Amino acid sequence: MRRNGPAALWLVRHAESTGNVAREVAESGGAELLDLAERDADVPLSDLGRRQASALAKWLAGLPADQRATAAMSSPYRRALDTAREATAALGAVPLYVDERLRDRELGVLDLHTKAGIEARHPDESARRRRLGKFYYRPPGGESWADVALRLRSVLGDASLDLTGDRVVWFTHEAPILLTRYIVEGLSEAELMTIARSTTLANCSVTIFERDAADGLRLVVFNATEMLDEHGASPTTEPDVHSDPA
Repeated sequence: MRRNGPAALWLVRHAESTGNVAREVAESGGAELLDLAERDADVPLSDLGRRQASALAKWLAGLPADQRATAAMSSPYRRALDTAREATAALGAVPLYVDERLRDRELGVLDLHTKAGIEARHPDESARRRRLGKFYYRPPGGESWADVALRLRSVLGDASLDLTGDRVVWFTHEAPILLTRYIVEGLSEAELMTIARSTTLANCSVTIFERDAADGLRLVVFNATEMLDEHGASPTTEPDVHSDPA
């Protein structure tokens, strides 16, 4: 990771959405498909998600002035953008930029399928994914994790040029947050997959990189949620609406 750029990079997973709840219901009930009418970009926050976003906003606003975000970027997907708008409203004049490169991973023909649904309806794709592995498997019409990493590298390159010295907060999704760790920390595929298998990012969780003069961005906080409890909102750990169900 280049050594010029933002003074800090904060990654916030969106608050709980109605899609998170629908996936939890479908997976626990053994359904093949999620019962969800909206397209991925339009999935709103749940009632609990709105409370989580409000709790995050209160925590951000209460930070010392020299620790607060000075710029914000968000996925255009409603669940992330509504979280971002709630949070940045509490910060006053912080600019909020919307960037489609921060959107969730696209699953193509596997959209809305549970693990059971993929096995039942797309057994050839299930077998192909097992052979290629989670990082490089691209469902028809969708993206691989490597594809998402490519667009994130582009965002990070822009931030290094345009947001030098800022404390930047991204409002995004589970896979982009994990892949940002992969890029910034120079992780191997195996190291990334170990983190992905062992961690489910909580809704409204905060991951923080701070800039070290010698080494560039350095991870100092990962998947933190205590600020939600402090401000009266319980954290949740449902997978994203269209996250890889396998």
